[in-house]
Amino acid sequence: MMTIDVDILQKTLCDAMCGEVRVREKTPEILAVDTPFTFPDGDQYQLYIKVLPGGILRLTDMGHTLMHLSYEHDIDRFREGTRGMLFDKIKSETSVDEREGALCIDSSPDHLAIDIFRLGQAITSISDLGFLKRSRVDSTFYDDLRESLFRVVPAEKVKKDYLYEGMDNASDYPIDYWIEGREAPVFLFGIPNRDKAKTVTIILEHLLRANAAFESILVFSDQSSLPRADLARLTNVSDTMISSLDAESDFRRKLEKKAQLN
Repeated sequence: MMTIDVDILQKTLCDAMCGEVRVREKTPEILAVDTPFTFPDGDQYQLYIKVLPGGILRLTDMGHTLMHLSYEHDIDRFREGTRGMLFDKIKSETSVDEREGALCIDSSPDHLAIDIFRLGQAITSISDLGFLKRSRVDSTFYDDLRESLFRVVPAEKVKKDYLYEGMDNASDYPIDYWIEGREAPVFLFGIPNRDKAKTVTIILEHLLRANAAFESILVFSDQSSLPRADLARLTNVSDTMISSLDAESDFRRKLEKKAQLN
């Protein structure tokens, strides 16, 4: 069994970690903190220390994180729906405040080291929210679907959780969205996972047996993740499929062709 000298190990770790962090003067009131933390594109986290009255050291990103993310994402969406809940949870769990778009922690010399790591953790987690566009949890998918839909179709032409009363037990077969159509109503379904794919197959089969007049649009979180057999059954009963919400132009084009927008 290997024998480890804890004191030597701690000194080695401290020397290595301290060597990765540098503090330099940016202005008389602001110190820049260089760390090894980076965004996925390689840009370094921007961390600063503002010296405030009363011995307070305000550790802040000076708004850089949200500005960096805004290059590829709509930051307003980070404050809405499921993303907004996750955003607030991250700030709460890391004790990070937000002041006019800047992420910050009021610290002291004794707590500065741990607070640098806490702010770094918060920035990493907030940055990861951007990837929910491509790797959606189910609840976020439905938020995004709703937003995408209402960017194309006026709200007054849409009914959520619609029930087709022309068949028995209609409440067992809810339709995500009824949309006023050019020739027939459009029934739009969001499909974030395999279970929902099976459910939508059953709903569409019952609608067809009831001779309902409608056109269907199915929007997947990731169509390629579904087993072929499940996808084949859906294909047999559906009209139009959209492989992912990331296919925004495809979504708009197909919806505009079927929906009554005026």
